[in-house]
Amino acid sequence: MADTKDTKQDFRLAGLANDGWSTEDEATATCFCGAVQLAFPTKAPGLVNTFVCNCNDCHKITASMYASNFTIRDTHLRHLRGQENLKQFGQEKTIGSGKKMTNFFCNTCGSLMYRVGEAFPGMSILRIGTVDDFRLMETKLKPQVVQYVEQRTSWVEGVEGVREVVGIAI
Repeated sequence: MADTKDTKQDFRLAGLANDGWSTEDEATATCFCGAVQLAFPTKAPGLVNTFVCNCNDCHKITASMYASNFTIRDTHLRHLRGQENLKQFGQEKTIGSGKKMTNFFCNTCGSLMYRVGEAFPGMSILRIGTVDDFRLMETKLKPQVVQYVEQRTSWVEGVEGVREVVGIAI
């Protein structure tokens, strides 16, 4: 992990926190109100993958047409603040794997910070939209795969140059 914070950050006005940061190796993700903040690696081995998910559960849980995600090994994910402020909700009824997926939300603002699935032991699935340094959306966290294309809404196009798969790719 680098010792100094990057001075050329792209922190547009978004949410109430103003203390996010990124270095060459690590960055932060913060909920909308700023009560919860995570630190995560921006490269392997801690960063596992980046993907867009079009499954029906992601439609519902994001209140949108898809979710943009990245997977981090739990051994590399750090809670900087607000872990006690996270509320959990989990179920397996509609999850594609049939195994329980637990969602961790900020209890104050409701931001979905990450998901933990029994089908993916030792990993947490974070939302790209919670990342504080917006440059990472175009660089290190740009999705590498689009999954559940069979459930994608017809008027939503894929990500140019990205591999698409039927079902899950994680």
